[in-house]
Amino acid sequence: MKTLPFALGCTLLAACSLTARAADAANQLTPEEAGGGWRLLWDGQTTHGWRSARGPDFPAQGWVIRDGVLTVLSSGGREGGVGGDIITVDKYSSFDLKADFKITPRANSGIKIFVDPGLNKGPGSSIGLEYHILDDALHPDAKLGKDGNRTMGSLYDLYPPARDKHVNPMGEWNSAEIISDGPHVEHWLNGRKILEYTRFTPEFRQRVKESKYRIWPNFGELHEGYILLQDHGDEVSFRNIKIRVLPVVATRDNYYGVDSPPAAAR
Repeated sequence: MKTLPFALGCTLLAACSLTARAADAANQLTPEEAGGGWRLLWDGQTTHGWRSARGPDFPAQGWVIRDGVLTVLSSGGREGGVGGDIITVDKYSSFDLKADFKITPRANSGIKIFVDPGLNKGPGSSIGLEYHILDDALHPDAKLGKDGNRTMGSLYDLYPPARDKHVNPMGEWNSAEIISDGPHVEHWLNGRKILEYTRFTPEFRQRVKESKYRIWPNFGELHEGYILLQDHGDEVSFRNIKIRVLPVVATRDNYYGVDSPPAAAR
């Protein structure tokens, strides 16, 4: 009669030990990453380096930090939530960004780049290019848009991800990566590239014209901008947020690729 409780206790201790080791390993750079120019974009403990998209300070509510995990709390699925979006203190142009994320059932969120927090003064989220984070199975947004361009890993409302993308089961961590190299951007999910696009091109601009972003002049064409974690009113967690700044493209012609910049950006 004593064997079962003892075995169960050993199993629980082993599970706790594995969880603790996983938590210890999070939010750290490997020697290879440190030597390759990577740095933590979030330190795993404080709000240093981040602020509200609507003000100079980090939100007083709506976001929590616990055990090396940054979590936006549920507020019933309302875009903007309670705490609202958070953005980096610094702006970025060419970079390689990685982040682990974990969603809850029916969750909706996103990681945005080239964000201008002053563009949308009304309710809702700040404007930028969004790597969409979504429960494709249960959230209705997955069935809206065009050809899957509102599903997990998409460039929201613009480009769909690969149909054979791999999303880990609910409750497990996924790994997102966004590579912005001049005008060229790639989305990666769990170690696999799932889409790519080039800003400033006629194709990109045409997709913007056909999207919800057509009301924002020169959408997606900033030279540099903030990185944003979205509060869409659903519980979503983040960890291992790290970035490697890439060399900025030297000339304007190369940066804008085959097309010239819009007048407002010259």
